[in-house]
Amino acid sequence: MREVAGKHIAVIGAARSGVAAALLLKQKGAEVFVSDFGSISETNQNTLASNHIEFEQGGHTNRAQNADFVVLSPGVPTEASIVQHHLNNSTPVFSEIEIASWFSDQKIVAITGSNGKTTVTSWLAHMWETAKIDYSLAGNIGYAFSEKVVSAKGTHILEVSSFQLDHIDAFTPDVSVLLNITPDHLDRYANDMRSYAASKFRITENQTDKHFFIYNFDDPLIQGHVARLQNSESHPKLWGFSSKNEVPEGAFVHNDHIIFRFNNNEESLMPVHELGLPGNHNLQNGLAAALAARAGEIKNEAIRESLKSFSGVEHRLELARIVDGVKYINDSKATNVNAVWFALDSFNVPLTLILGGRDKGNDYEEIKFLIRDKVHTIIAIGESKDKIEEQLGKTAPNFEKADSMRDAVRIAKKGAKRGEVVLLSPACSSFDMFDDYEHRGKVFKEEVAKL
Repeated sequence: MREVAGKHIAVIGAARSGVAAALLLKQKGAEVFVSDFGSISETNQNTLASNHIEFEQGGHTNRAQNADFVVLSPGVPTEASIVQHHLNNSTPVFSEIEIASWFSDQKIVAITGSNGKTTVTSWLAHMWETAKIDYSLAGNIGYAFSEKVVSAKGTHILEVSSFQLDHIDAFTPDVSVLLNITPDHLDRYANDMRSYAASKFRITENQTDKHFFIYNFDDPLIQGHVARLQNSESHPKLWGFSSKNEVPEGAFVHNDHIIFRFNNNEESLMPVHELGLPGNHNLQNGLAAALAARAGEIKNEAIRESLKSFSGVEHRLELARIVDGVKYINDSKATNVNAVWFALDSFNVPLTLILGGRDKGNDYEEIKFLIRDKVHTIIAIGESKDKIEEQLGKTAPNFEKADSMRDAVRIAKKGAKRGEVVLLSPACSSFDMFDDYEHRGKVFKEEVAKL
């Protein structure tokens, strides 16, 4: 654990993670100053003030430029001038999950990937709950790690983004999970897929042979990282998962059964059709979760029961309502093109697709063939609607633009027929029109409820 008492620490960014880090560091005796380039919510201002933590908003002054080290909220890009100032002056810059990890000696299970993080993280919490073993759920889901790290008992189950991994130093998961790597957030990585992947790979940076790395055996980018790990002096135990191929160690599918293979011994866990969530992507999520639970010493019986009983998470292929025989599906958490690919692949009925938001360097060409096959109407919303029209405007029989979620839902209702699906799966971030993907999904459900 690093000594923070008496240190002058600048926290950049005053959303949930930044405020949680500031409170934790203050509690540990640091002199903390919080700085946000934008505005700080009234609630967070009151929280900081009541804990005697000074702050500024609307820009960064000299007070934010002088610190023993800096803690970065995940929403603040490395390219921000204040971050570059500190890096250029050799001031250590740490992510919020890094500093939180200094204050815990409990086991950490950390999950990252372009798609499926929230589902797998929530599924693991369900497994620990089913096994009646203490855990805390935090990271990029619900609570910041700093909020939970001191008081929580048991295993820390963390959803971790590439932004949170960008500035780790000693952060070491006992079990790390890498689900997949597909183009996402490329606007934060100079449109360089290699830089984005390198950020994800940092989850194994400090792991040794005492730890586990659970990885997607079918992802060629991840396979390259595994090969490099195997050539290193000390690396974690490598457990792969695959819905298509047998794996040397880990979990795979054979004769429609989920099979565990460890030390050349095989165990049949359960039939695939008993999984609680449908679709091949959820089969992969389930395999990853099962392996992480096994690495966390959860018994097969609890893993099996959890795989059967888990019902999914809000804003991920969530049934909002059925209106006149039409299913309205909220997949607001689909913030990249690959997530939309998974969503489209989950349905075999005609679709109306609501797409758009703040573009992150998306290439919509990747889902053209699925749209041609399944979608009769695209409704584009948000800042990216012109780009979507340019790339997909002639791909489906009908293309519409909407100025609001209300308009999008009403346009969808006019064209959708009984037995069909209206799918909100935006492929974009939500910040052009909404606070976050949860707010976007909530507004969609509210508008559907008014039909």
